[in-house]
Amino acid sequence: RPKLPQTDSVNLSSPYPRKKIDRKPEWGNSVLPEHYEMANLGLDLFDRTRLPLKINHQFSTLLEGGLLDRRENVLAVGPPGSGKTHLLCALGHALVLQGRRVRFYGCSTLVEELVQSKREQRLSQFMKQLLRYEALIVDGLGYMQHSRQEMDLFFHVLAERYERGSLLITSHLAFSQWEKIFQDPTVTTAAVDRFVHHSVILELNLPSYRLEAAQQRQKAKQEPLETGSS
Repeated sequence: RPKLPQTDSVNLSSPYPRKKIDRKPEWGNSVLPEHYEMANLGLDLFDRTRLPLKINHQFSTLLEGGLLDRRENVLAVGPPGSGKTHLLCALGHALVLQGRRVRFYGCSTLVEELVQSKREQRLSQFMKQLLRYEALIVDGLGYMQHSRQEMDLFFHVLAERYERGSLLITSHLAFSQWEKIFQDPTVTTAAVDRFVHHSVILELNLPSYRLEAAQQRQKAKQEPLETGSS
């Protein structure tokens, strides 16, 4: 079995979100995903009723797993709280259950590991490790500001996976804004060109599910008071 990068990870099948574990669980050669309540973001807990009909149809096709055979990429784009991370974690969960090799990274964590591997002169080895995964999920592209040199390393990942492995990304930035990420028009054009050549775009222009949940909790607290006063 390939040696996997060391990281704190939680098993998506765990019924205990937020519970930290002492070892890195694996499903075969997969590691999903890194932290906090992501442990409980499996397909059975994903509310597909929030998705527009078109997105739901696209998601059903992705769940079949053929995207990995076609080396297709996926971009889940939308505002914070729209369910991008949950969507791709649910997809990753389903793919792992099909026996596919999947790896989840927060974007900043991946960039940190790329920088460290370059510093330690083992970047080529790390890139080969990433290519062992049929699907690489990168969560939160563009949320944190990175230097141009750091994003050049991320572009290297994107370029290496072109037609060799699927790259699944969540971001709040559409392709037209990716120059904010890569900080160079030529690199941006090359990144978008490689990514979209074989890709599925999931536009999640939805209200924040966190805000909706908070409003529902507040409403539930108020209802007993209203009932008691009537």
